[in-house]
Amino acid sequence: MNAVNVKEYGAPPTSRREIWRYSGVTQESPEEAALLAECLAELEGRLAYRACWCEFPVSVMGNEVDLGFVRVRSASLAKRLAGCSRAVIFAATVGAQLDRLIARYGVLSPAKALLLDTIGTERVEALCDTVCEDLAAEYAKSGLVTRPRFSAGYGDLALSLQRDIFAVLDCPKKIGVSLGAELLMSPAKSVTAIVGVGYENN
Repeated sequence: MNAVNVKEYGAPPTSRREIWRYSGVTQESPEEAALLAECLAELEGRLAYRACWCEFPVSVMGNEVDLGFVRVRSASLAKRLAGCSRAVIFAATVGAQLDRLIARYGVLSPAKALLLDTIGTERVEALCDTVCEDLAAEYAKSGLVTRPRFSAGYGDLALSLQRDIFAVLDCPKKIGVSLGAELLMSPAKSVTAIVGVGYENN
């Protein structure tokens, strides 16, 4: 097995549009704009953007996918990885300070806690996009292309795959992310995903 890579990232550009989309807000009011500015200012320098990943050989037969470290049955994942010879498994997080802030404002200001939670979703998604862009650029040097990321819990891919991903990446040691008994990640704003790699997009 290849070594697990670890990288710390700078903050990706923030998308206000995505934050409000996740919040279900279609048009930002002056009050909402002020609250968002306050939240973003409070988060400045508090988020730790980190990711770890490893490449594995992949084979697909019917709905069964061999990821190199575990075999799973998933028509959704098999379709996503069809034609791929390898896959990158990654985990990414924005760190634990956000969880503490959300818990604090859950008592002091529920509206602020909710918006901080939404910002966290936008931040970790932006981080995952950055990781995928980096992978795409690196594999392009060898004439390979990457597929859109796919996570446990999507489609018919069992969420229990998280246990295998955490074990093979050693997420607690590499980036400080743990997996609870109910398969919830801590810090909460963390993501694991599978990125197929091949010579063409199907």
